[in-house]
Amino acid sequence: IPDGASVLDLGCGDGKLLLTLARRKGIRGQGVELSNKAIFDCVDRGVPVFQSDIDSQLGSFPDKSFDYAVLEETLQTVHKPVEVLREMLRIGRYGIVSFPNFANYRLMYSLFARGRMPVDSTLPHQWYETPNIHLFTVRDFLDWAVKEKVRVLRGYVLVEGFVRELRPNDDMFAEEALLVVEGIGDTVCDYC
Repeated sequence: IPDGASVLDLGCGDGKLLLTLARRKGIRGQGVELSNKAIFDCVDRGVPVFQSDIDSQLGSFPDKSFDYAVLEETLQTVHKPVEVLREMLRIGRYGIVSFPNFANYRLMYSLFARGRMPVDSTLPHQWYETPNIHLFTVRDFLDWAVKEKVRVLRGYVLVEGFVRELRPNDDMFAEEALLVVEGIGDTVCDYC
């Protein structure tokens, strides 16, 4: 995110990302959050936030009213992920989406070998406590981008504790993914 950009953080949680970007990059930020506790945390940090359900209440934002709209570790927790992605791309000139990759070989092995939903540092909750209601993979997201004609500008993954650029067929190795996207109506994707 470049210096001075405007950023809308959808599902901003406690506001730490917006606060960090404001301090380091001088961004103009706005958070949207549903949780009362997280709203109070944002207010305590001085982060602009309003309470809203991103599944259904983003219509009041004008088209392209922010340089960037961000879904950081949020997409897998919403009820209507496709609608949220479409709204994110309508509101922001660019979108940044990060999510856990549920096709990671360690997660798959754990599920296969133990017969239980995996719990690790990237997915720290038991199945009955997890906020994750839509489990998807890097490949699933890239397939959606092709179908919706969303341009994937850049991709990064967390692999073995290191961040690197996304590579074709990275679905098995990525623990988490971060993709920068643009809704231009013409698919361009080096990773798809």
